[in-house]
Amino acid sequence: MRLESSSQTVEVGRLLGSLLAAGDLVILDGPLGAGKTTLTRGIGEGMGVRGPVTSPTFVIARVHPADSLGGTTLVHVDAYRVESVDDLESLDLDGSIEDSATVVEWGVGRVEALASSYLTVELRRDDVATARDAVEEGLGVQDVRTLRWSVAGPGWDDRLAALTTLLGSQRV
Repeated sequence: MRLESSSQTVEVGRLLGSLLAAGDLVILDGPLGAGKTTLTRGIGEGMGVRGPVTSPTFVIARVHPADSLGGTTLVHVDAYRVESVDDLESLDLDGSIEDSATVVEWGVGRVEALASSYLTVELRRDDVATARDAVEEGLGVQDVRTLRWSVAGPGWDDRLAALTTLLGSQRV
């Protein structure tokens, strides 16, 4: 999927967030500046959590409680500086995974064992064809991203179909 602005990235996150539930693990992959935190900000909005969602780079993990009774808490993790399984274990993510939706930036190869089922979202800004198309359409290359998702385990097919429908109806 091609995203032409940070507001589109937030909107995709908002739609995805509206479909997340306690126990969900979302792993974000992509280089610096690809839009991982921007997508997570949208996820938080879609989930209706408290507080602004900002990068947890220096604190490694932020917890955003649901704004309404019965809502789902968002645990937002930045695993960029996590060097070992021991570092992850000290965060006690496995203790909160069933009670919250957990989004992990830089999580590929680090957190898959936390859940039997997870969604991986890849964000890229370095797609040469996309950048060329953007320039031809008068868009700034820095604004254009590509987003791809893949799933491991059960439980995502219906929600990804719903997300695809929502994306089509929103014209993101």
